[in-house]
Amino acid sequence: MTDIFKGYKGAALEILKKFNIRVWSESKVKTTRGDFEGILLPRAENDDYEHLVLKLITGYNIGIAVETIEDIKEVGYKEANYKIPEKEFPITPGQPNIKLFGTGGTIASRLDYRTGAVIPAFSPGELYGAVPELADICNLSTEKLFAVFSENMGPSQYKKLAISIGKEIENGIDGIVVGHGTDTMHHTAAALSFMVQGTPVPIVMVGSQRSSDRPSSDAALNLIHSTKTAAESDIAETMVCMFGPTSDKYSLLHQGTRVRKMHSSYRSTFRTIGDIPLAMVDKDKITPIKDDYKKRRKDKNVKILPYFEEKVTLLYYYPNMQPDIIDSLVDNGYRGIVIAGTGLGHVNKAVYPAIRRATKKGVAIYMTVQTLWGYVHMFVYDTGRDCMAAGIIPTENMLPEVAYIKLGWVLGQTENPEEIKRLMLTPIAGEITEREPYNGYLIFQGGIPEVEEFIKKIHK
Repeated sequence: MTDIFKGYKGAALEILKKFNIRVWSESKVKTTRGDFEGILLPRAENDDYEHLVLKLITGYNIGIAVETIEDIKEVGYKEANYKIPEKEFPITPGQPNIKLFGTGGTIASRLDYRTGAVIPAFSPGELYGAVPELADICNLSTEKLFAVFSENMGPSQYKKLAISIGKEIENGIDGIVVGHGTDTMHHTAAALSFMVQGTPVPIVMVGSQRSSDRPSSDAALNLIHSTKTAAESDIAETMVCMFGPTSDKYSLLHQGTRVRKMHSSYRSTFRTIGDIPLAMVDKDKITPIKDDYKKRRKDKNVKILPYFEEKVTLLYYYPNMQPDIIDSLVDNGYRGIVIAGTGLGHVNKAVYPAIRRATKKGVAIYMTVQTLWGYVHMFVYDTGRDCMAAGIIPTENMLPEVAYIKLGWVLGQTENPEEIKRLMLTPIAGEITEREPYNGYLIFQGGIPEVEEFIKKIHK
């Protein structure tokens, strides 16, 4: 009898017994906060016993507090099987061979109602079962390198990923796709841009903002667009491929050192900062936006530089920052500090002595701007000049996260201050540009008449 309640106990179990409701029932639930209709899901192991979980017809799951429930009626029953069907991935002679590395993102997935988590589907057969269009694009092979949330990606993963990519390129692969969680995808994209130099094939990072069980999921299209890019594009760089607009019209290809996640939940969260994207991609074609990218080659030559010093930090400046912040970093053995400063690259005078003490001890300190767009110009005001006199080095228009990744990569190779400076300020993968194009900074402010008029033309 208890099997029909699928793990529910306590108050939640009592309410199910009271109204004689089974798990997987299509139920109408009347509560003090409104009426809801959907499928009653099994309880996840990590959930409490004070809520029922209902999957609405929209595909979203909600928790309903037991104490608010006034009535439940079963209107149907449908036990679901959320395992993605697995089919043998067809190999077509003449099609490009693409390697998909997995790091733990949910680019295609099924639900595990034991834990309530989304489990990645990853084998070629699972991916083909989930997204059969892939077979028309390439011959796909997969390798799961890690199974971590993106916030747990770090230097050891960057190194292993770079080395694995290098081996595939040397073996003659036609393109690389890296499935990755979106939260720190731009950090990993920057790391690969520095660690994998001179790639002859596209390296495309992809993820999804919304998991595959949701009707609004971007997973399948992102996967189609990224594999198409890896298979057919002539852009041989590290890129991020994600939704361009909020709709599913196309994805954008962003250069790995100029991209950043800019919204917590929008599918179009990734934006190129201080420049324009490399290209647009949809199911039918790839349309370049820029023309000064590195081109695909037929050789197998690539330089893998898997270095990273872990004692590096990114320090976001705020008013009234105290010098002990910097002193403590030095005392704990940090070799590099990237500061996201205000305006053109400023910090308060109170931290100047700590900065001087740090640089005298050999700590490399570099300045970026927390505005994201724009350049560091520390020679304009006395505060900037004083910062440089204390030992801080400006980094042009490098993004803060990119400067952090690059400084870790540089310090993994050398301790020589002049060599550190040379490597940091020498553009390698577009992390520093001569100028921002006129359309490289666009932030539309809603409510302004001319903006509203423009939005009405494109937002249907």
